[in-house]
Amino acid sequence: MHAIGVDIGGTKIAVGVVDEAGRILAKVRRDTAADDVASIDRAIADACVELAKEHEVGAIGLAAAGFVSPDRTSVLFAPNIAWREYPLAQKVRDLVGLDVPVVVENDANAAGWAEFRFGAARSATDMLLLTIGTGLGGAVVVDRELVRGKWGVAAEVGHMRVVPGGHYCGCGHEGCWEQYASGTALVRDARQAATAYPDRARRLVELAGGDAADITGPQITQAAQAGDALSIELLATLGRWIGEGAASVAALLDPELIVLGGGVGAAGDLLLTPVRKAYESELSALGHRPVAQIELAQQGNEAGIIGAADLARR
Repeated sequence: MHAIGVDIGGTKIAVGVVDEAGRILAKVRRDTAADDVASIDRAIADACVELAKEHEVGAIGLAAAGFVSPDRTSVLFAPNIAWREYPLAQKVRDLVGLDVPVVVENDANAAGWAEFRFGAARSATDMLLLTIGTGLGGAVVVDRELVRGKWGVAAEVGHMRVVPGGHYCGCGHEGCWEQYASGTALVRDARQAATAYPDRARRLVELAGGDAADITGPQITQAAQAGDALSIELLATLGRWIGEGAASVAALLDPELIVLGGGVGAAGDLLLTPVRKAYESELSALGHRPVAQIELAQQGNEAGIIGAADLARR
């Protein structure tokens, strides 16, 4: 049975028809406005109707950045879209007019499920996915089942507190893991380093067009791959935070495999090596337990579509 997967971002949505092997057969995109939830509903429905004209569809999955209700019908809260206790599944179902299940899932859970079913973790039984982007999202699979928790908001690992009194987080607390282990943290540290150490940051600032305030994550990766010492250090610091935090999660979950998703994966071993080193250095009972593999995600930007569709089909 084919299913439609919808990956909902703050400014655009990506919608695809996915077969049972996790292959995207057709895909469309729509621009959206984060503060106009009705327009997002219409854009989703319009894209689904367009795809359903050419493909027989048996379910629709919606991957949403936010806290999703236990019954997977509503978004309880979203940080970047004006959803509050919002019945997203019903809104989309009414507009689409198809008699098929519509399922809402957290976007990191959807991406994690895609990696578990069809990507880097397809041979594993227990997986931790970390999506390293603007923030730090997570997905947990235990004994081949997605862990959602009693209230549907499990695996918000980015909001574990790792530094008491640390950097302020948009969630309202201080010192959350995502303030140290995210693309945003990498860029913040790079811009601060460029101000403090202009000579060491010369290459980075050149790539940013001469203004340290314009440094981006991809530029840091590009400079590091070209041998820039400061950029290599910045990625190593990010990797240390990821690895040390992952070891704390492992104390609770004991995953077989840890999968790293998000744009920073483009750094390859410049990130993976310090992540693995830091993970082992902080892992409890090292030498008396297997050490989880740590690998890069394989599904890329299409993971949300694939995972949402597959979860809806299930």
